[in-house]
Amino acid sequence: MTHAGGSTSNTGNLYVALENWDDRQSNDLSAESIIAKFNKTVVPNHPEARVAAFNPSSLPGMGQEGGWTMQLMDNTGLSDTELGNAANQVVAACSQRPELSGVRTSYATNTPSVAYTVDREKIKNLGIELSDVFTALQTNFGGSSVNDFTQFGRSYKVIVQADTSYRSQADSLKFISVKSSSGKMVPLDTLLTSSMTTGPSSITRFNGVRSVTIQGSAASGYSSGEAMAAAEEAAKSVMPTGMTIEWSGQSREESTSSSSTTKILIMALVFAFLCLAALYESWSMPFAVLFTVPTGIFGAVGSEYIIRQLATLFNANTSGFLNSVYMQIGVIMIIGLAAKNAILIVEFAKERVDKGIDPMEAVVIASKLRLRPILMTAFTAIIGCLPLAFASGAGAGARCGMGVAVVGGMTFATLCGLLLIPAFYIISEKMARNFWKATGLKRIKFKYRMLRR
Repeated sequence: MTHAGGSTSNTGNLYVALENWDDRQSNDLSAESIIAKFNKTVVPNHPEARVAAFNPSSLPGMGQEGGWTMQLMDNTGLSDTELGNAANQVVAACSQRPELSGVRTSYATNTPSVAYTVDREKIKNLGIELSDVFTALQTNFGGSSVNDFTQFGRSYKVIVQADTSYRSQADSLKFISVKSSSGKMVPLDTLLTSSMTTGPSSITRFNGVRSVTIQGSAASGYSSGEAMAAAEEAAKSVMPTGMTIEWSGQSREESTSSSSTTKILIMALVFAFLCLAALYESWSMPFAVLFTVPTGIFGAVGSEYIIRQLATLFNANTSGFLNSVYMQIGVIMIIGLAAKNAILIVEFAKERVDKGIDPMEAVVIASKLRLRPILMTAFTAIIGCLPLAFASGAGAGARCGMGVAVVGGMTFATLCGLLLIPAFYIISEKMARNFWKATGLKRIKFKYRMLRR
């Protein structure tokens, strides 16, 4: 039983195992729907407790709870009450956003606790070391590690601690004694006065400052990236001056890696450009191929968006049609698949242009000759990815995200590419000729030499 990272007596966790996938075919029986229904119906009916349902973390070792995790950091030294009020304000602001659900914080200042008042004057008069009093409290109530020993091939810790019956009550101090300077044993209940109070169960720190953990999940129809952006915007609008926010756990990794998607896409385009430049022995022809890639990317993103809106309209599951890493992998695949269609036309057109045929005539001949191979390879890729696009069951979200991106992107790239590829080739060829003519330079061609033994 943990609360804000520490053990408390007024909190508890309940782990619920769902039935097999085959017995939960309806969308109302999915994990997300069950959690949303629980948080919407059960939580408001129990104001005497803070109740929240959530998915476990999808990555082992990155926290025990799924969704996003935000750290609200105090840089100004607020009191426990002020920090709790600030956390509640952030939770309330995040709960108003439609992109978020199940927003909660584990920080609370009403955890029952016992406060001990030390009679320092009496301790001094009896000749007792103050450190002995604190050590006795720590050892008997909290435990103290002494050493380790190995037995039967396993390592065991030796921890000194009072038995449960002698540390479960506040008046258990009468069973613990410390030695005075005269050698007499003095019970701790004569040196300390206990009183019941409330306060935070533990004080957590993040990046060296006090912090409060705020967690939540993405609402149905929204991706984790959209949820994190909404949570960050809501938190910044209400948190006091001097407080900052940081992501932790799985959210921190997602936030760090989100900026790498654009870099990977640019690197993929650059690598494709260099390969095409070497293939055609030209710096201009790769542009005729790569100009068709945006049509495939637009088709992949557009198909995901359209299906997502239709699924939302009919209250269907939208987890597979979000801007996820699987969809981004599908977009990277589209770069190669869309470029492949252009290569089939540009390659044949370039061969005829090199023989002296006009570019317009050459690209028309190439389009007629390569129409059938383009359609055959395109339909092969589309039909092959249909099982991914219509996947169901465990892991369907990942498979649908990649399958819909490939199917939609390849379909759009094929239909539009048959019209745009010849136009892009003619434009690239004329621009290249005008450039070399205007500069008075000769075309730079690559020359390769086969090395033989």
